[in-house]
Amino acid sequence: MENPFELILDKLNTIENLLRVVKKDDKITVPIAEVFNLNQAAEYVSLSKSAIYKKTSERNIPHFKQGKKLYFKRSELDDWLTSMKIATKAEIEKEADEYIIKKAKFRNKNF
Repeated sequence: MENPFELILDKLNTIENLLRVVKKDDKITVPIAEVFNLNQAAEYVSLSKSAIYKKTSERNIPHFKQGKKLYFKRSELDDWLTSMKIATKAEIEKEADEYIIKKAKFRNKNF
């Protein structure tokens, strides 16, 4: 009969070798789920569960409901997060300049 400790060591060596194959750039890549539950979504967007509940009740965050459970699509959370972009000074100045030019052209047409 084979020593059980040797079996465990063999299995650990096999697992270690498999992890070396999976390892990429000194990081083990773990696929991110496409659909999150409440806890996963809260962690993903760095908000508390109560903040997520509040945003869902106000319909401020895209979500799905199955019974009493809440679910979130990762792509929709990404879109939601990036939709709250704050304009830089340069972007605001460019928009103001374009507005002034547009108004000036409109005034010149009417005179």
